[in-house]
Amino acid sequence: MLEAGTMLLFCAVLFASVALGWSIIPALFVGALLFMGYGLVRRCSLRAMASRAAGSVRSAGTVVVAFVLIGVLTSLWRASGTIAFIVAHSTAVIHAATVIPLSFLLCSAMSVLVGSSFASAATMGTICMSLGLSMQANPVMLGGAILAGVYVGDRCSPVSTSALLVKQLTRTNLFNTIARMLRTGAVPFVLSCVIYVAAAVAEWLCASGGSGFGAASAAVSTNASSITDIGGLFSSAFDLHWLTLVPALLVIVLALLRVDVRLLMLASIAASVAICVGVQHMEWAELLRLLIFGYHAQNPQVAALLDGGGILSMLTVMATVCISSAYAGIFAETRMLARLQQVIEMLGHRIGACGATMITATCAAALACNQTLTIMLTHQLCGGLYGDDESERSAQAIDLEDSAVVIAPLIPWSIAGAVPLATINAPTLSLAAATFLYLLPLSRMLASAVRRRSGFRTRHQSQNQNPGLAIPHRPKPMLHMFAHGFHPKSGD
Repeated sequence: MLEAGTMLLFCAVLFASVALGWSIIPALFVGALLFMGYGLVRRCSLRAMASRAAGSVRSAGTVVVAFVLIGVLTSLWRASGTIAFIVAHSTAVIHAATVIPLSFLLCSAMSVLVGSSFASAATMGTICMSLGLSMQANPVMLGGAILAGVYVGDRCSPVSTSALLVKQLTRTNLFNTIARMLRTGAVPFVLSCVIYVAAAVAEWLCASGGSGFGAASAAVSTNASSITDIGGLFSSAFDLHWLTLVPALLVIVLALLRVDVRLLMLASIAASVAICVGVQHMEWAELLRLLIFGYHAQNPQVAALLDGGGILSMLTVMATVCISSAYAGIFAETRMLARLQQVIEMLGHRIGACGATMITATCAAALACNQTLTIMLTHQLCGGLYGDDESERSAQAIDLEDSAVVIAPLIPWSIAGAVPLATINAPTLSLAAATFLYLLPLSRMLASAVRRRSGFRTRHQSQNQNPGLAIPHRPKPMLHMFAHGFHPKSGD
């Protein structure tokens, strides 16, 4: 009862913080105090809790360093003209009849390169939304396509903070996990493309009113000036030489070669610095300043699209990871989540580890209100569903990527989805049109259910055909607990 009360109080603080538009960091500090207070009531040593918390924070040091590099990298990509080059040349392919599927594809490509849903929404997403609305596209479908697209790369980019966090938590190889993510995400991605193409065709037929491609061509010519304006706007602020594309190409090539992600980012940073100085003619003092404070354009129109990045922009994410890591140590010392973890393990034996992780991630996302804390809570709660060998850790990594990472933005009050939608000025109903975000976990649950059912059928047939080979076995503790009831120890 005390555990439930403490957790509900923590959730109330989180909800109040999000509702009032405050930073989530003070709410997380309050949570740490609440959980340590719970431990003191349970007569746990304050020194032991602090020691466990500090150890968990130290273990997150590697991912914090990666976050610093990401902040530097995204700032330099803005300043060097890399993002401007990509956006200016990509928007030239957008047409009225295909704006919805192309918005999904372009935002997916941008997010894979920059590894951030927020940065992708602020650049490619904003432009796709503006062009789409001027072409009379449905704002709900357009917003959903953009939101789904910016989370494609947020999930599987080698420079994604969420992918790096999952790697750190599960102690797995990042590129092996990315390869598995590409496989599990292929069908939902293709289905999303089909849905968006169908929506675009339906809208085009309704808008053309029987005039066919003539009406679509007129819409394209009407908006040609908008596309030209974007190219001209960026050309006035940057020298859009083809060399500005080198930092992005380095990320792609080195990722394919499976170079360590920190070396990959350092190589791209070095190339971006060279371009900032040699191509954009930036002063060293200005360059050092933007590494810390981020890029800030002098032109207000360019600033609205490209401002951001820098080490300071990552402070909130780094603080969230550090405080949430401290939670893991406190929970381990106080055993506060022991009962809930046992319930999740019993659920896992009924529906499989993948299904239990999906359900846990949905509940965690509704309570945490942000993606980072959702990932860490889901990992903490579902740890008992997986073993500690490499294959089991790899299975947990892909289950986290296909649940917590993509479910968090589907929660209407979570900043994971609310911030990108607010950035592109899309309606909240666009969440329903972000098809990739819910097709992925649904497809994983369906595949898991089919495998479990086929595995059960195979074992059943084998035992019927060879009754002498059926070896009686002792029920697993969790199954026994589920059958005969749960009786916690007095120390739990």
